[in-house]
Amino acid sequence: MRSDIVPGGTFPDYELPDHADVPRRLSELQGDDPMILTLARGHYCPKEHQQHLELAAFYPKIAVAYTQVVTIATDDHHELQEFRASVGAQWTFLSDPGRIVQQDLDIAEYTDPDHNPMIPHTLVLKPGLVVHSVYNGYWFWGRPSLADLWRDLREASREIRPDWDLSKPGLREAWDSGDLTPFHGWNKRPAPPTSPA
Repeated sequence: MRSDIVPGGTFPDYELPDHADVPRRLSELQGDDPMILTLARGHYCPKEHQQHLELAAFYPKIAVAYTQVVTIATDDHHELQEFRASVGAQWTFLSDPGRIVQQDLDIAEYTDPDHNPMIPHTLVLKPGLVVHSVYNGYWFWGRPSLADLWRDLREASREIRPDWDLSKPGLREAWDSGDLTPFHGWNKRPAPPTSPA
């Protein structure tokens, strides 16, 4: 993995076609939320299926926690659709058969010349594609468990959510004054009704 892809670094904002063949940029998919990014070998690998089946089962929790998931694989468009469907994933898969990500990040898995995949990695990214954690999944036990992801996402969310602790001084006053900028989701909605004086 490239030496700058470490906690605190910024992950490249790749643009690749998704499972519907629509070009998508990572920053657009992430928005203002944390993101789990998997760099996958592809449809042929049973380890990828196992990891992605677990993520698919975990996805309802991910979705209610204002967190995004993206998978990048070296599969072509058709294989990518099969991979996504076979694990029951509801998130975006991006296709990189040209190995743009593999070459840019220097993660060619040279021990598998037949498939020429990426060395699989899982990253947790804070908004702005800022790296929180990196897992090298060449060996399956190097991949994050759901408990690892929960811990990482708790830490990242605590850092990025000004309203993580509603007892923090000033938050109640901001809410009461109609300043919703510290409150995730509310800062994009109309102000709540004020109570009659």
